[in-house]
Amino acid sequence: MKKEQQLDLYHQMVLIRRVEERGAELYQQGKIGGFMHLYIGQEAVSTGLIAAREPRDRIITAYRDHGVALNCGISANEVMAELLGKETGTSKGKGGSMHMADTSKNMWGGHAIVGGHLPIASGLALGDQYAGNDNVTICMFGDGATNIGYFHEALNLAKTWGLRVLWVCENNQYGMGTAVERASAVTEIRQKAEGYGMKNSQVDGMDVMKVYEAAKEAMDYVRKEGQPYLLEIDTYRFRGHSMGDPERYRKQEEVKKWQENDPIGIFRKQLIEKKATTAKALDDIDAGVDNEVNKAVEFAEASPELTVEDLYTDIYAE
Repeated sequence: MKKEQQLDLYHQMVLIRRVEERGAELYQQGKIGGFMHLYIGQEAVSTGLIAAREPRDRIITAYRDHGVALNCGISANEVMAELLGKETGTSKGKGGSMHMADTSKNMWGGHAIVGGHLPIASGLALGDQYAGNDNVTICMFGDGATNIGYFHEALNLAKTWGLRVLWVCENNQYGMGTAVERASAVTEIRQKAEGYGMKNSQVDGMDVMKVYEAAKEAMDYVRKEGQPYLLEIDTYRFRGHSMGDPERYRKQEEVKKWQENDPIGIFRKQLIEKKATTAKALDDIDAGVDNEVNKAVEFAEASPELTVEDLYTDIYAE
């Protein structure tokens, strides 16, 4: 990967972190309503994964979707406005935190129902199969979603029909407040693909370049072979499951241990050690992101509120 591309990945990861931090502040101020799930700690996952796709490949994900939206090219302005429920948001303020989407960028939405989007992913891939193209549908979901029926139904159909789906499990070690080993018969989620004769692998989700390389290899397989693939990406969320999570189910020592493995810090160190850039250049990127996010907040707060009439628009497709 070229130096410019690597610096862009760094920019994207820092942008996700800053948007999430400011989002948390605005939520605590009562300016964001509903549920909100932060991506802090998992930035390397979506950044490395989406960097490996082709623009024609679709992305569909769960409710922890702000980072995915930014990686797909949805602006910080649109993401922040959507969080605040403004009409300039990427879903016109009607989706909020859990339903970021822009099909023009092949970002087919965050979905609030756990695992509910997995059958949709199989449907998207079936549409591509009918169209006779080799586009890949990338479906992201958490470890908790692998314990419900949607997961097994969607994977079974994908393998039975030979659908080009890259199933991506973001294993952040917890399904809400329940540790993986307490809810899943196997702790390596990738093993669940074996029951469907599906190729699978596992990668360190705190290292963006490892994620990129693993995702590229998996996507190449799906595209060439016309078969689904399950990629398990091990990661960790530094904050609670959602904004109202008291986090009584894990010890602070555990969180601190993972925070020492911060994905942004890891990539920053790699870039400097490989002499791809300097600490000063990365500091400049950090400062630029801070300015970008400040402007996004200003844009969102100045944007118009939805009207009562807006409740009745965009209900049906034309």
